[in-house]
Amino acid sequence: MTTPATHSHTVPAPARLTSFGHGGGCACKIPPGALEDVVAGLVGAPVAEPAGELLVGLDDGDDAAAVRIRDDIAVVSTADFFTPVVDDPYDWGRIAAANALSDVYAMGGTPLVAVNLLCWPTGALPYEMAAEVLRGGRDVAGAAGCHVAGGHSVDDPEPKFGMAVTGTADPSRLMRNDAGRAGVPLSLTKPLGIGMLNCLHKNTGEPIPQAVDAMTRLNADAARDALAAGIACATDVTGFGLLGHLFKMARASGVSAVIDAGAVPYLDGTREALRDGFVSGGTRRNLDWVRPHLRSTVGEDELLLLADAQTSGGLLVAGELPGAPVIGELVAAGPDAVLTVR
Repeated sequence: MTTPATHSHTVPAPARLTSFGHGGGCACKIPPGALEDVVAGLVGAPVAEPAGELLVGLDDGDDAAAVRIRDDIAVVSTADFFTPVVDDPYDWGRIAAANALSDVYAMGGTPLVAVNLLCWPTGALPYEMAAEVLRGGRDVAGAAGCHVAGGHSVDDPEPKFGMAVTGTADPSRLMRNDAGRAGVPLSLTKPLGIGMLNCLHKNTGEPIPQAVDAMTRLNADAARDALAAGIACATDVTGFGLLGHLFKMARASGVSAVIDAGAVPYLDGTREALRDGFVSGGTRRNLDWVRPHLRSTVGEDELLLLADAQTSGGLLVAGELPGAPVIGELVAAGPDAVLTVR
């Protein structure tokens, strides 16, 4: 499933939209190690008379929360927003919506309704541009069969946009990141390189259509294929990079993982962007976080590619999917989860 490919550019930008953000897209996430420390005290908090059974919460850093409200229905809930990743406001809206919807797909859910989350510098950027951002989000959500109903906005010197999305899933068929088993192959449904290409765009203004196409492509078909294959373990690859999200999956599942670096696909222009130094701080922080758990026979550049902070990336699936390259496998762990890159 893809989103509409054409739109009209009706609102000229008074300045480049990406110049208003200190980072871009999911590369502006709080570093994974620091984030885990921040939320550590929230895990397992008591709830008085809960309305449903919490199936997936904070414990392992899954993509969304899941609450069973009936034997055959779980509510899946997520929120995701970030600073501008491209200069075109309509495309930014499309990307942010696809990224938020991806959390529901990564859990094997179907998105039902979304509400907008908008932070806008009212004295610096026109409201017409904000309307374009919202229009892009609405169009992608509509292509996903998901209603958009209201939301919340605040005046903020740094623009941010995203969505809180609610969906449903079959509780017996949830995909989660703690269900990986040794001996299972790993498949990746979108090429990497989005972070480096976005960094190139932010610094030069050069249009990168292949990155926009990748970021606006919904993960709906990949999720459907994974469910049809009986897959129980998946996550989406976003701000913590392939290495970061794979480490979280392996650690939660009590396994280790091996990556065949030569089998990992990349968007056109990615290696050139790396060569020219377009590496975000988020990518470097990702690599620093996983390095103590990493065993590698490849060079530093290859590791930076694998740690590249993605925005609206693909699904990383423990299993084989039609058309998706197998990039490695889960293996038995020792005392701790280890990522081997070769």
